[in-house]
Order: sequence, then C-alpha cells, then structure tokens
Amino acid sequence: MPQGQPTVIPDDGLTTRQRRNRALVMVHTGVGKGKSTAAFGMALRAWNQGWPIGVFQFVKSAKWKVGEENALKALGETCKGGTVTWNKMGEGWSWIQREVAEGEQSHEDKAREGWEQVKRDLAEERYKFYVLDEFAYLLHWGWIDVKEVVEVLRDRPGQQHVVITGRNAPQELLDFADLVTDMSKVKHPMDAGQKGQRGIEW
Repeated sequence: MPQGQPTVIPDDGLTTRQRRNRALVMVHTGVGKGKSTAAFGMALRAWNQGWPIGVFQFVKSAKWKVGEENALKALGETCKGGTVTWNKMGEGWSWIQREVAEGEQSHEDKAREGWEQVKRDLAEERYKFYVLDEFAYLLHWGWIDVKEVVEVLRDRPGQQHVVITGRNAPQELLDFADLVTDMSKVKHPMDAGQKGQRGIEW
C-alpha cells in the first residue's frame, strides 16, 4: 500500500513511529453533504483494525434509522472486527424545532447529558475510535463550552481517536484539531427541489 510522505518534519522530539501512531482529533464541517458519511467511512476502517468504536449521534432524532447504524451494528456483531456501540443523544433539533412537553428534558439538557457520557468514556478509555456526529452544532449554539471540549480532548488518555461532524464548527476547535475537512457544496439535488432519498441520505 502506498505510504503518504509528510512535507514537514516537526521538531517535537517524537520518533517517526510515535508521531505516526499519535491519536487524532478530526473535524468534518462545512455546508456540503458528506460530513457524517465520511466519519462513518473512517469507523469502517477502525472496525477493520479491531478497534472498539463508540458512536454518539447528537441532535438527529432517536427515531431516525440511518443505514450506517444498521451496517456498523451488524459488523460489530460478527466478531471479525471491532465492537460497535451506538448512542443516540438527540431529538432531531437541528432540522425540526419541536416544543418540549412539560416534565421532559430539554434538547439542550439531553445534549449535555450526552457530552457527559462521552467524557466518562474518554476517561475510562472505553473506545479507541469515537464518532461525535453533529456535535459541532452544540458548540455553535453554545450548549456546550468549546473551551471545555478542547481541554477534555487535549487531556484524554491513551490512544483514542475522535472525529466530530457538523456545520459551523467553532474556530477554536478547528485550530486545535489535527485534521479538518470543510465540505463545500458545489451542487445538490435539493437545489432543484428534490428531497432526500433512500440509499443516498439514509
């Protein structure tokens, strides 16, 4: 397999192997389609390496059935790769502004509860690969403090890779991350009035 060659060798005191195996924080942001899709593609690679995977799906409704969930869960049960745990932390808040019934937790409270679980799992080194899907929204809305997120990710123990998806990722997170991809939209079927369809959006 071809090996990518870095254009810069930093003076960080690490060996090539140490630098190559350093745990990464990755961010997929921007207005284009494919942020979550790319993250789940990385999760497939993590599964193939035998890594335990934790998916934390924020703001998308717990009722939504996305294809990646079914596929990754099925793979996780084969005992041929890593295990897969899927956590749903939202109520579709990014797409449908719903009122919260009296006595129910607010969308913001549920999101914060989800972040607290991520923090516990990072501290326990429960997974080697984390997908925090649509998590950037929570930072953009101010529901979760970006400074706290950066601090937790900076201090996470062990070899834990984290990929965060969502539009409008804050600059402080982008500055901290090791890999940032901005998905820009050139053209989309919705521009011509076409709604999402099976096998493409879910």
